[in-house]
Amino acid sequence: MAKKTLLDEKEMYIILHRLACQLIENHQDFKETILIGIQPRGVFFADRLVKILSEDYKIENIKLGKLDITFYRDDFRRREDPIAASSTDINFVVDNKNVVFIDDVLYSGRSVRSALTAIQAFGRPKNIELLVLIDRRFSRHLPIQPDYKGRQVDVIKDERVLVEWSENMKKDKVCIVSSESP
Repeated sequence: MAKKTLLDEKEMYIILHRLACQLIENHQDFKETILIGIQPRGVFFADRLVKILSEDYKIENIKLGKLDITFYRDDFRRREDPIAASSTDINFVVDNKNVVFIDDVLYSGRSVRSALTAIQAFGRPKNIELLVLIDRRFSRHLPIQPDYKGRQVDVIKDERVLVEWSENMKKDKVCIVSSESP
């Protein structure tokens, strides 16, 4: 298995701060905005963004939720191995709020489609935006595009993008992993 580093720790730091600044530009004080990390991998990203927004940019009272989409996926019953569900933690109503979905990699668009369905259980948002760290732009099955993206990459079919966060993998890094030998 070949592994190529796409982003190192320093590059991720810069991208996270750029994305935080873009959110501030569009949502200012976040009074009408809710950030939602899509489980499981978008949660690390969402937590990190909230930390940057609150500590570095002094934004207070940011609402952060975590959304599990397991039972909303269109492939839920088609997989051989059962999918392990994560938890949903949204303790506020999203009616007439701006919602920003946060995920690590936008690939086919199916996870985002599932999140769009799942969020309806918590109200009707005024607006929904999508923020991703990595946009695999030629892999879409659905017409879904990010409003904010850290990096756009083109990968071939047998390659996948692996995002590592220091919270669960010791250091921040994004790699392209291929099953073929180099």
